[in-house]
Amino acid sequence: MGKEAHGTDMAEPNQPEDGIVLTEAQLRARRRRSIAIALALGVLVVLFFAVTLVKGPAVLRRPI
Repeated sequence: MGKEAHGTDMAEPNQPEDGIVLTEAQLRARRRRSIAIALALGVLVVLFFAVTLVKGPAVLRRPI
């Protein structure tokens, strides 16, 4: 029946059939950006958690 469902074809990373092939420098830059985004997200999660702990149960006591 032809090709299988979308996503079942396991192509090698950075080896597209037709498309853009990134250089090593571009791959390193992409990895650095991904790490920076992950760290920023982690800092935000920790910040929100810390603020929630500091506010304590007062967060739940709001006028309706």
